[in-house]
Amino acid sequence: MTIRMKNTHALLILGAALLWVGHARAQAVTTPATPAATAAASANTTPVPDAKTAYERARDTAAANYKAARARCDSLSGNPHDVCEAEAKAERVRTEEEAGAAYKNTLKAYTQARMRIADANHARDKARCGALAGNDRDVCIKQAKATLVAAQADATADRKMIEARSNAREDKLTAEYRVALQKCDAFAGAAKDQCVQAAKTAYGK
Repeated sequence: MTIRMKNTHALLILGAALLWVGHARAQAVTTPATPAATAAASANTTPVPDAKTAYERARDTAAANYKAARARCDSLSGNPHDVCEAEAKAERVRTEEEAGAAYKNTLKAYTQARMRIADANHARDKARCGALAGNDRDVCIKQAKATLVAAQADATADRKMIEARSNAREDKLTAEYRVALQKCDAFAGAAKDQCVQAAKTAYGK
C-alpha cells in the first residue's frame, strides 16, 4: 500500500514564502536604493534565535531607522522633504510587514503584507511625481497607480493560485485515502484494523 503523508498546510505556506521571496527580489532590483533602505538592510543581517525575537527586533530596528531618516528629512524642504519622508515610511512598512509575515507564517499574512507594502510604495512613488509638472507629472501619477494595481493583482493572483493547488492536493490525498481504505478490505479482524489505522495515521484522519 502506497501511503503519502498529508502536509497541505506546510505546502501552502512554502508556496507563499517562495512567491514572497521572488517578489521581494524583484522589488529590490527595480527600486533605487535609499539611505533608509541601506541602513535597514545592514541592520537586518544579524541572526536571531527565534521567530518572535526576530519579529520584535525587526520592528525596533524599523522604528529606529525611521526616526533617524525623519531627522535627516528635516534638513530638506518642499518636494525633496516629502519624498524623503515617503521613502522612509515605505522602508519602515516593508521591514515591519516582511517581519510580521514571517512571524505569523500564514498565506493571509504574506498576502496582507504585500498589499500594505504596495500601498506604501505607491505613496512614495506619488511623492516622487511631485518634482515634475504638466503632462510628465500626470504620466508619473498614472504609472504609480498602475504599479500599485499590478502589485495588488499579483498578490491576489498568487494567493488564489496557492489555494487552488492546496485544494487540488487535498482532493488527491482524499482520493488516495479512500483507495487505501478499500485495500484494507482484503484483510479481516486485527489485520484489517491495523491497516485502517495505518491509513488514518498516514493521511491525518
